[in-house]
Amino acid sequence: MRRIRRRQRRCIVKHTAWSHERDPGIRTVLFTDIVGSTEVTQRLGDDAAIAFLQVHDTIVRDALGATGGREVKHTGDGIMASFVSTVAAVRCAIRIQRALAEREQANKEVPVKVRIGAAAGEPVENHLDLFRSTVQLAARLCAHAEPEQGLVSNAVAELCLGKGLTFQDLGEVLLKGFDRPVRVHAVQVAR
Repeated sequence: MRRIRRRQRRCIVKHTAWSHERDPGIRTVLFTDIVGSTEVTQRLGDDAAIAFLQVHDTIVRDALGATGGREVKHTGDGIMASFVSTVAAVRCAIRIQRALAEREQANKEVPVKVRIGAAAGEPVENHLDLFRSTVQLAARLCAHAEPEQGLVSNAVAELCLGKGLTFQDLGEVLLKGFDRPVRVHAVQVAR
């Protein structure tokens, strides 16, 4: 009888944890990626590369804290984050790029160049991680971005209409893994 009760409790706990984590709401997923991180590691060595990574991590986490974002996971040379507010996600991207530009002007060290991608939709959440097409689109937009550029999906740009944010429509691009071209917008960062 005890075994059955323990097993029932474990099942209830697992079901409850899954229920709390599984929120099908609209979110904006944002990825950052340090440009040339492998080359920096090879050129400067592991210790210097870790310090380089810590600059990125601190700036991104500060921006997430200031804009209400949640770090989903560290990707090794970037961060995946989630936002309930699409406008906040774009403001986070702008804050990251500005902070990195200010650091570059103040220091003559190796600059940390970051590309950013963001997409809005209904990702699937499981065990505090996010999955499926919204996440894949955000990752592909990040990979497609130039150094020091933030790219967003058309849905992100539309959700930000009238919010004081500006984008450059880059037209449609074919992203790896997507059957159809995707309309892409570049976030305009005033410096």
